[in-house]
Amino acid sequence: MKVLHTTLIILSAISFLFYGHSCLFSDKMKQEFLRFQLSEKQRKITGILQILAGLALLYSFVNPLLGVIATAGLTIQMLLGFLVRLKIKDPFILALPSFVFMIFNGYLFFYFLKIYL
Repeated sequence: MKVLHTTLIILSAISFLFYGHSCLFSDKMKQEFLRFQLSEKQRKITGILQILAGLALLYSFVNPLLGVIATAGLTIQMLLGFLVRLKIKDPFILALPSFVFMIFNGYLFFYFLKIYL
């Protein structure tokens, strides 16, 4: 199971580092957030939080508490992202990545919680 957890942690960390960077610097993401009916401030906060969580996930191998905090935050963010996609009536296939990352990070949250406690 350790290989699975390590793979999910690294996959999640890299994904959120890239997505967070895109939120901050990509014109395409600026347009997406307008389509999501979210503000410029919400886009920037999302990007910063996702970069911080991605870094925390990478550091969680040393400090599991950071894993607990990062995965809790990412699970909530992905739930909200999924709900936004439903609210704007995106097809389910477009909402699926946020749902899958919500499940991954929720699973990792309990994994880190078990390690930390």
